[in-house]
Amino acid sequence: MTLWASIRVALTALRVNALRSALAMLGIIIGVASVIVLVSISEGTKRAVEDQIASFGANLLIIRPGSSMFGGRRGGAGSAPPMTDGDVLAIRNEVAGLSSVSGEVRTATSIVFAGANWQTSIYGVNTDYFDARSWIIDEGRAFSPAEDNASRRLAVVGQTIVAELFDGASPIGQVIRVGGQPFEVIGTVEAKGESNFGTDQDDIVFVPLNAARSRLGAGQRPPTPDPVNTIYADVSAGEDIGRVIADIQDLLRIRRDIAPGASDDFNVSSLAEFIRARNETENQLGLLLAVGAGIVLLVGGIGIMNIMLVSVTERTREIGLRLAVGARRRDIRNQFLIESIVLCMIGGALGLAAGIGGTALYANVGQLEIVVSPLIVAIAVGASLFVGVFFGLYPAQRAASLNPIDALRFE
Repeated sequence: MTLWASIRVALTALRVNALRSALAMLGIIIGVASVIVLVSISEGTKRAVEDQIASFGANLLIIRPGSSMFGGRRGGAGSAPPMTDGDVLAIRNEVAGLSSVSGEVRTATSIVFAGANWQTSIYGVNTDYFDARSWIIDEGRAFSPAEDNASRRLAVVGQTIVAELFDGASPIGQVIRVGGQPFEVIGTVEAKGESNFGTDQDDIVFVPLNAARSRLGAGQRPPTPDPVNTIYADVSAGEDIGRVIADIQDLLRIRRDIAPGASDDFNVSSLAEFIRARNETENQLGLLLAVGAGIVLLVGGIGIMNIMLVSVTERTREIGLRLAVGARRRDIRNQFLIESIVLCMIGGALGLAAGIGGTALYANVGQLEIVVSPLIVAIAVGASLFVGVFFGLYPAQRAASLNPIDALRFE
């Protein structure tokens, strides 16, 4: 019997028992669809996280005050004395392997322009901040170190501010009132969109660090005259991040007069560590997804085998008749094996359609970018084909091994 003839016989047999065939395919459909949906969502989330990390800078170090001890009781995070401009300068000058270092203080206040007002976040930063945090100047310029030292009232604004206060027009040269103080807009930054936490990264105003402290009162922590809430340091490409972190820790321990053996009252965190932790989590999640999808396909394969064994039993007299008139045992085996494969391939195709449709629906509802990888599609379809061969082989072999005389006598 030719391959095409075997396929036609298989399709006829499946059509005769359409409901039973559909129920047998259900496990394959669910298994393939779940693989595509879950892996696509995982890949889409991974890409979103990677984009978010890229917006921060993959080699970025974040230095913040830690907790402090008061009378034997430990304070909360950030309760230790703040960093200072001197710490920023020392890290910049004494730690090798850094391309940019900037301090930061924050406050929230209203800004006003031409009768319109908007509540937003004000970041007081050094000039290096834009390079350290990968903020790109879209129009105009950033303020210079001299302007920062002089506490000049200058501002670089995000795209949300441009849209809300200036109706999308260029704000360069315009004067806005920040907390009642006039600031000249000298630049804008490129849009970054929402963060993974749902916050608008473009709803922001950057001003010189000294101006933020002296004119807006941001970050003030008496008796420290020049407090800095956070220090951002960008590690140069090719540098050993672990070595740079160790150098910063050694330097700050000296500057903050921490005794040998005592705990640090500051934290140096790295996005590279976060990336490693994220990759480990994603690998574990991928393993769980693979195990779950494998179990579903295993159950589907057992269903296929059960249906094929029932089919062999129902068609025993037919098998005996075909063997009696000269059919070869391999023809019988191939026919039932092809039926199993066709059953799984149809289930795989339906599962593929359901998976892509479910992925598109999730992307539309969740407003996420979902990645449907051709490799995952190929693996899912290939897995359904493997299930057809593996679980169809035993029923096909059983059908081919029947004795023609016993098969013809079967009731």
